[in-house]
Amino acid sequence: MANVTLNVTDAKGQATGTVEAPAELFGISNEEIMAHVPLVHQVVVAQLAAARQGTHAVKNRGAVSGGGKKPWKQKGTGRARQGSTRAPQWYHGGVVHGPVPRKYDQRTPKKMKAAALRYVLSDRANAGRVAVVDFGIGETPSTKAAVAALSLTENKFTTVVLSRDNVNEWLSVRNIPTVHPIFADQLNTYDVVTAQYVVFSKEGFEAFLEAKGESKAKEA
Repeated sequence: MANVTLNVTDAKGQATGTVEAPAELFGISNEEIMAHVPLVHQVVVAQLAAARQGTHAVKNRGAVSGGGKKPWKQKGTGRARQGSTRAPQWYHGGVVHGPVPRKYDQRTPKKMKAAALRYVLSDRANAGRVAVVDFGIGETPSTKAAVAALSLTENKFTTVVLSRDNVNEWLSVRNIPTVHPIFADQLNTYDVVTAQYVVFSKEGFEAFLEAKGESKAKEA
């Protein structure tokens, strides 16, 4: 499997060259990607589930204040017997089978998450929607310069991958409504699936490849 060639553009959105990307990350065929759509779906669902706080709660009849006294005597009133005014059928009574605090985490093996990320990155690369951009931003952040550098995305929703050193680049793109900035070591399946374009800064691309190289070495 041959390496993939990604376009490199400058701060004005003009092509300045190309860069080689490893085929195992960006060069998977469309046929193989389609065969693993259920895997990608499972990883995305697990990621969204893990993001849920799970702090929802209601009060059952034991947690509602009051209701300790029997409303009326057991017999002789002609009414149905009642033991508490906090029973579920009463106004201000407790809730039956309501939500309680819980965790929504799903077990997702690291290899599964890594594979899903490879498939979605390859899908965007096969569509020509992965690029490396030299933002050319100096010591002062500039949203105007970032917009010009991202002109290749046609104002479509874009995930911009930066290195931890790209502080000014982060400050420059964070206020663009169609951009979601993320650091290279945080890139995940969901942020690629939801984006129409994936743009790496030059430093971000190197940091991403370095991180993947280290993880691959650990697996070996």
